[in-house]
Amino acid sequence: MDIREEFLKFFESKNHDRIASAPLVPDDATLLFNNAGMVPFKSIFTGEIPIPHNPRATSCQTCIRAGGKHNDLENVGHTARHHTFFEMLGNFSFGNYFKEEAIDYAWEFITEVLKFPIEKLWVTVHESDDEAENLWLKHVKKERIMRLGDADNFWQMGDTGPCGPCSEIFFDQGAEAFSGSEDYMGGEGDRFLEIWNLVFMQYERSADGTLTPLPKPSIDTGMGLERVVAISEGVTSNYSSSLFMPIINHVEELIGKEYIYATGASFRVIADHIRTALFLLAQGVNFSNEGRGYVLRRILRRGVRHGYLLGFNEPFMYKLVDDVVAIMGKEYDYLAQKAEIVKEQIELEEARFFKTIASGIELFNEELKNTKDIFSGEVAFKLYDTFGFPLDLTEDMLKEKNLGLDSAKFEKLMLEQRTRAKAAWKGSGDDAVHGDFKQLLEKFGENSFIGYEHTEHSVEVLALLDENYHHVEKLPAGSKGWVLLDITPFYAESGGQCGDSGELEYLAKVLDTKKFFGLNMSQIAVTKEINVGDVVEAIVDIRRNEITKHHSATHLLHAALFDVLGDHISQAGSLVEADRLRFDFSHPKAVTNDELAAIETRVNYEVSRGLRAKTEVMNIEDAKKSGAKAQFGEKYGDEVRVVSFANTSVEFCGGVHVENTANIGSFIITKESGVSAGVRRIEAVCGHAAYQHFAEQRMLIKHVQSEVKNLDVLAGISRLKSNVKELKEELLEAQHSVKVEIKANIINGVAVIVDELTTGDIKEKIDELKNQHETLCVMLFQVKGDKVMLAAGVKNSDAKAGDWIKNIAPILGGGGGGRPDFAQAGGKDVTKLEEAKVEALKYITEILG
Repeated sequence: MDIREEFLKFFESKNHDRIASAPLVPDDATLLFNNAGMVPFKSIFTGEIPIPHNPRATSCQTCIRAGGKHNDLENVGHTARHHTFFEMLGNFSFGNYFKEEAIDYAWEFITEVLKFPIEKLWVTVHESDDEAENLWLKHVKKERIMRLGDADNFWQMGDTGPCGPCSEIFFDQGAEAFSGSEDYMGGEGDRFLEIWNLVFMQYERSADGTLTPLPKPSIDTGMGLERVVAISEGVTSNYSSSLFMPIINHVEELIGKEYIYATGASFRVIADHIRTALFLLAQGVNFSNEGRGYVLRRILRRGVRHGYLLGFNEPFMYKLVDDVVAIMGKEYDYLAQKAEIVKEQIELEEARFFKTIASGIELFNEELKNTKDIFSGEVAFKLYDTFGFPLDLTEDMLKEKNLGLDSAKFEKLMLEQRTRAKAAWKGSGDDAVHGDFKQLLEKFGENSFIGYEHTEHSVEVLALLDENYHHVEKLPAGSKGWVLLDITPFYAESGGQCGDSGELEYLAKVLDTKKFFGLNMSQIAVTKEINVGDVVEAIVDIRRNEITKHHSATHLLHAALFDVLGDHISQAGSLVEADRLRFDFSHPKAVTNDELAAIETRVNYEVSRGLRAKTEVMNIEDAKKSGAKAQFGEKYGDEVRVVSFANTSVEFCGGVHVENTANIGSFIITKESGVSAGVRRIEAVCGHAAYQHFAEQRMLIKHVQSEVKNLDVLAGISRLKSNVKELKEELLEAQHSVKVEIKANIINGVAVIVDELTTGDIKEKIDELKNQHETLCVMLFQVKGDKVMLAAGVKNSDAKAGDWIKNIAPILGGGGGGRPDFAQAGGKDVTKLEEAKVEALKYITEILG
């Protein structure tokens, strides 16, 4: 049985609209990822936008809980039911049906479609919810209904807003496999497994905690697909189901070890994390050191670390991508489309991390030299935090050496890190926008964009919002706010293209244009009082011409990348402005200079051909069949706009473009760089910006000609390089002719040197001194301008150069470090040089004494 499909079909039969899973990256600025089925409907539940025409919906929403408030990462693999990525089945009523229908539908689906035995089902309700209990009594015996308090059976979206009691359905997995002290109904064990949560949104909670009944209560339900599949297949762990076992079996095959459930946490972590990594990468999230990309990197690396525990020493997770595609590709067809490039991205990231693991082992072995019985909790934390070693990996390595671990110190540092992370997490980093949009939508509906045909038009001011998005009847001169026009020629920021600017003639400057819940609104700086009902001429800024050039050039660039680099290219982001464009795309390595030249030549060739732009509004399925390129994450309706330039470029696009590619002028690539593993970025200019770039380069060449005193700049630079080489050789000869004799003191049989070197390289001098002495501790200082350089070297001695430097550098207002045999640092306070020399000698004397 395809449970996902059966669920959606069941609720369609109950007059629910089937809603496709929203992207994992939500529109909600307070969230890193979509973490529940109701997230895409949050604005409806909170009343920010009107209830849709059909107030009933059903969906199977892909979710991730691996960051922010909802974070299951550390539990994954160690329990039967936790995942970073999961699918949430749900049915929703927006002020339509309520408790009775929600309960009846849930019972019908579980008992008649899934055919779960009635004697295995239990229900909980809120301790105050008599209504829900009475409704359940139609289906369940009273002794199988439990009343629980707020902690278990009351749901709220936040400190304020919609909330209400909930009712949960549990499945008894049987005492045969579960006999722990918590394996009772209401306990923390896994015997009684929660499978479906029905939330009855019937109150509005105010800031003072008061609960006010909602005039139109709503329903939000959530059922974890993985749990239901496991029960249907007669297994007691999600990981033992058909959603995971093919992946686990492949890991067994790759490593040559048998998977045993009791000791197989690492297999389960890998199976879970490859699903998460594939979905995020396929949806355009890339590895990075911040935000969502950092969570993705942590998840993949956690999988690799557990692979290392199993014995993997080279990339392996990328080999599991096809297993996930085979399991889930039918429902999510973009997985197969992106599989090959995702494999490349994962393999690259794995290879980088395996090198990091090697560095971690080096640190571990270094600390072993200082360990007698108990390994440092601080170093174990550094291995975890910096090198990504899970604690169990460190513990396993210590067991082989019969050593213990300072677990208390490790836990203390972990707690501090979690506290810092919690305080620092601010959601997606975008500004959350709340305002009076619902009443505008209810009163006016979505306004029309006429900017494809017009850059000037007479318009009426339908509504005004102040800077806090609250409705006002007028905005005075000198103020800022937002305007809703009946029709608008101003393009709202979307699809990488920036929003239009311009003016409302004689009344206001248009600074930017954005979309809020489908409303195309312009931000304005008012020059003369503006009122609701004013009729005014809306004029788009002439910069729009340059924006269209850069947007059309982006399409030609995308096509050229396919031709030059290959059809694995996939758009990973873009920015289109009046004076530049930026295009991110999947590609496993840096684009060579020859390839960049070919790409630039190809785009300029298409520009010179004078291709006319053609736009068509098509049924989305017809558009896909035509081969038009679409970008994942963009919201497309049943009909889409397709922009083409002959057969060279055909793409889904709602943006504005030139009428003919000849209007673009020239196209110049200004930079190529890496964004993350497997993702490259090209920056370019065209039109007037290309002319400016050319003019700046011409002036630069003239300046260089003047500086090198040669019209042939390469010849001039070559002559300068030759002069520099000769001067370096002369300087080296001069330094060698002035031999600085440095005397050593002997302390307990070790040659000790603390001195200042006025000329030469202090590192080379330390190497020279090491060759002259069998045992040595040396620290040399050198003044360079207003700074002091210092370096230390140790040979055949218990002293550590790194520790020595760390103790002396702060005297000079600096810092540094290094290995036990060599370390270096820099300081800012030259006046403390003599004091530093005295303290350096004193420190090493005490160490050697």
